[in-house]
Amino acid sequence: MNHKISLGVTISICAIVCALTFIITSFFSLRSFNEKVQAVKEKAEKYERLEALDLYVREHYYLADIDEEGVMDGILKGYVAGLGDPYSAYMTAEEYAAQNEKESGKSVGIGVSVTQNDDGMPELVEIYEDSPADEAGLQVGDVLTSVDGKTVEELGYEEAIDRVRGDEGTEVVLTFDRAGRSVTFHITRARFDVKTVSAQLMDDGVGYIRIRSFRENTAEQFSAAVDEMVLGGAESLLFDVRSNGGGLLEALEKMLDPLLPEGVIATATYQDGTTETVVYSDAEEIKLPMVILVDGGTASAAELFSASLRDFKDAKLVGTQTYGKGVMQVTRRMEDGGGLKLTVATYQTTRSDCYNGVGLEPDLIVEPDEDTVVNDADPEHDPALAAALEMLTEEDTDGRD
Repeated sequence: MNHKISLGVTISICAIVCALTFIITSFFSLRSFNEKVQAVKEKAEKYERLEALDLYVREHYYLADIDEEGVMDGILKGYVAGLGDPYSAYMTAEEYAAQNEKESGKSVGIGVSVTQNDDGMPELVEIYEDSPADEAGLQVGDVLTSVDGKTVEELGYEEAIDRVRGDEGTEVVLTFDRAGRSVTFHITRARFDVKTVSAQLMDDGVGYIRIRSFRENTAEQFSAAVDEMVLGGAESLLFDVRSNGGGLLEALEKMLDPLLPEGVIATATYQDGTTETVVYSDAEEIKLPMVILVDGGTASAAELFSASLRDFKDAKLVGTQTYGKGVMQVTRRMEDGGGLKLTVATYQTTRSDCYNGVGLEPDLIVEPDEDTVVNDADPEHDPALAAALEMLTEEDTDGRD
């Protein structure tokens, strides 16, 4: 028997369905609206605290004039600092410009790295190749004693370092203590390319390549160094990323590509659980034994470099436990000209776990001694380097017919 539904009943059913849909939609919309209102209310209460602080300061601060830009920069810096993430930061326009210049691999100045020695004085620990300092004849171990006629004791450590910096084309007069002898240099500050990669062919056909950081110009320098070693007859490659705090993932991917087999090497995982490929390698691959020198200063991209070669090339790690930074930051320009560097994801190779907060454990642990000198590529004064060279030499000998 066929049952026919009248037009009136059909209209009634449709009306009921529409009403139910409206009620359900209204319910969830209202709940969403109420949640948003509550969130806005909570945020308003938080910013009321800031407003109350601002009113009190303006009424009672002993100076009538307040540096409004300085206060706003402090608020923005404090907001990001409040995240509790050591890798996220708000940068002023000047700091953002300096960060961009640093990442470019170019610099303006005299071209040195310094540390505060046991006497509290600035001591040169690195002279950048082809920099004004290099051309002037400054040496590692020189201790700065005066800047433009004012002693470091007068200026203080930080002020002395600030006075060494300056604009391109300007001159600075620096006096150093060099093994008990006073030496003075007139140096003109200049713009120069920071050499982040150096290489030399060592005994037994080991191509030694030191990578100091990952900047925009690092991939090009690295490619030239690898070509130089391979064309020069290198039978193995030794990469040194000690004291390398990382840098740009874009540079890292270009550097790993010719060393590794085809495929996805590393991925990033974001807040919502989505993943993205951050390192991919094509089919071209250099097939040589490889070892990496690491230490507690090996971090971020330098760790991912090491982990990738370990996981996909069976490269051995020699040295000490790495820093343990397996999170990725993005930097964006803000409307005020400043910049925001924010941690947005974790990353890892596709064959091992994320090492953030843990680090990478070397296959062979070699602690530095008091006489260790890293920058000279001298195995007699660098026990980790000596051990890595021995490892490669033994591996090469074992593999020969």
